[in-house]
Order: sequence, then structure tokens, then C-alpha cells
Amino acid sequence: MRQRVEVELGERSYSIVIGSGVADEIRAFVRQAGYSPHGMIVTDTNIAPLCAGQIAALLADAGVQAEIATIPAGESSKSLTQANELFTRAIELGLDRRSPIIALGGGVVGDLAGFVAATYMRGVPFVQVPTSLLAQVDSSVGGKVAVNHPLGKNLIGAFYQPDAVFMELDFLKTLPAREIATGLGEIIKYGIIYDPDFFAWLEANRADVLALEPAATAYMIARSCEIKADVVRQDEREGGLRRILNFGHTIAHAIEKETGYVRYRHGEAVAIGMVGAADISVQMGLLADGERVRMNALISAMGLPLSADGVTADAMYADLFHDKKTVGGRIHWVLAEKIGTVSVHIDVPEEIVHKTLAGLSS
Repeated sequence: MRQRVEVELGERSYSIVIGSGVADEIRAFVRQAGYSPHGMIVTDTNIAPLCAGQIAALLADAGVQAEIATIPAGESSKSLTQANELFTRAIELGLDRRSPIIALGGGVVGDLAGFVAATYMRGVPFVQVPTSLLAQVDSSVGGKVAVNHPLGKNLIGAFYQPDAVFMELDFLKTLPAREIATGLGEIIKYGIIYDPDFFAWLEANRADVLALEPAATAYMIARSCEIKADVVRQDEREGGLRRILNFGHTIAHAIEKETGYVRYRHGEAVAIGMVGAADISVQMGLLADGERVRMNALISAMGLPLSADGVTADAMYADLFHDKKTVGGRIHWVLAEKIGTVSVHIDVPEEIVHKTLAGLSS
């Protein structure tokens, strides 16, 4: 079973290949890509022993000898310090402007490797091989690459599209339930912001989704990628429409910062952030409360949290103004009008935000 999603961006267009056993597609792509004979695989300490050797052998068979560079697993590796170590490794390996950097791992690996690819020699080829459900439906698609700063997440980065994305569904078989849930946080988001039928499909197929039944898994990943690709096609650099992809993320980033990026997985923080965004939407008179209840019910049914521990409303509020989506001191809130439709607002009163944050942190 293969699914292919095209990200249409003119000369920066690329394909996303989704399926079980995508090795032949990777091999065929690399053989015709015109890459230099040396590259680098960036992976982490969790993924390296599972499949890095296989991917290196696959690339070698396709004509690229790729050194494996392993970073410590976890959000703390998304740093300028770690990026500099990879720059040093790339220079020592003699990588040139046609040497590919392959991201093999979850979102941290993809964001970091993409940032290195975007900036090493002003940009070298970049291929994504995401291994987590979250990375497959979110960070590996759309070309946003970054590292974190102590004062905020993803503040140092670029828009840099990969040459291709290969999603091997067999990688998901090793993921624990919590890692599946964190991916589902972003998948639910796509239904809320863009596709009410997809949201209803998730409600109706909850058991198959949670069990990663192959056909359901392929469909929900492909549909999520289609939605994100369509948004990115219309607004690659987040000048307008692409902001809708940030539904739930404004509060999520504050939660992640306040809990040191270790208490909550990204999709869990997004789930809590979506609960908050829906609450603000109801208070603003945009969203019917029944729609909010339905959103919260699906979030909970997929094993995701509805509130945050270890945070305070005041601290989260202060964090909002360090978020990269805050422009000119104004927070751009993505709010829901109904399931499938959201809009951006800069007129949310402070007291409504405080009330919502207090409710999330209680």
C-alpha cells in the first residue's frame, strides 16, 4: 500500500511517500537526485540502534556513502550548540553543496537536521525520513526548520523545503501509546481547522486509529499531509493562511516552556492548547459550546490531556509575548468558528485569556 502526497511549491515542490516498505522508493529517488557521493544521516540515540544502519546501507546501495551522526534524544538537542557540532562533523566529512543531509527520527531530529541543511554552505539537499507519528503528520511537512533559544521555542530557524519525505509506516510499530497520542494531537487539529468530515472520521474510527490499523493509519497520515500541504502551498512563509496551522500552539508553547519541555510531549501540549483556544472561542462568541464539547471529547478519547500541571496562568501569559507568532506586541490567536473553520484574531481581551489560562492550569 502506497500513498503519495504532492507539495506544490513551484521549483521547491516535492513528494511525500507514505507506506510500508518504502525502501525501493528511497533508493530510486537517491539514484536520480544528482547528489554528491558523500552525505550525513542525522538521527538520535533512540532511533540509531533501530534503523540507522539499514538506512545507511540503503543509501550506499543508491550511491551515497552517508555517515551517521547521532544526537542525544530529546528537545534539549534542538540547540545552536548541537547544530554547531553537526556543522563541525559536516566540515570534517568534507560535505559539499550537493551532499545530502538525511533526517532520520522525530521532530527534534527533523527540525535540527533541517536547520543545519538550510545553513551549511547556504543550503544543501535535505531529505526527511520521519519515524514518529507526530513528525510524519507535522514537522516533516512544510519546510519549517529551527532550533530553540532559552527564551523561546523555534525562535532561530528558516523556511527550507526538503527534496522529498519518506514515511515508513513500519517505524510506528515500535512507538509506545503515549507517542501515538502525541501525534494524534496534531491530527485532530487538522480536522478542526480544515476538514469537518475528517474530524467526524476520527470520531467514528477511534478504535482503529488508536490500534494503528494499517488502512486507517495510512489514511489519517495522508489526509493530514494533504491538508498541511494545501495550506503551505497557498502560504509557504506564514504571511496569512498558514497561521491556521498554529491552532492550539500559542498556549502549547507557553506550557512547554513553563514545564521545561520535558513534562509534556508536543502533541499533548497542543491538545491542551486546543482546549484553551476553543474556550477562548466560546467566550468570544465565535464557537457554539456544543462544538467545544465535541472537540474536548475527541481529544480526551484519544488519550490526550485537557489541562496542564506545573504551570501558572500568570507565567503562561508572560510567555505568550515571547512566542514567534506575536507581532508588534499583539498575539495572533487562531480561534474556532466551528469544526472545520478557524480564523485569526488580534482583539482577544486580556481578561478572557487570563480566565482560560486559569482554567487550564487548575
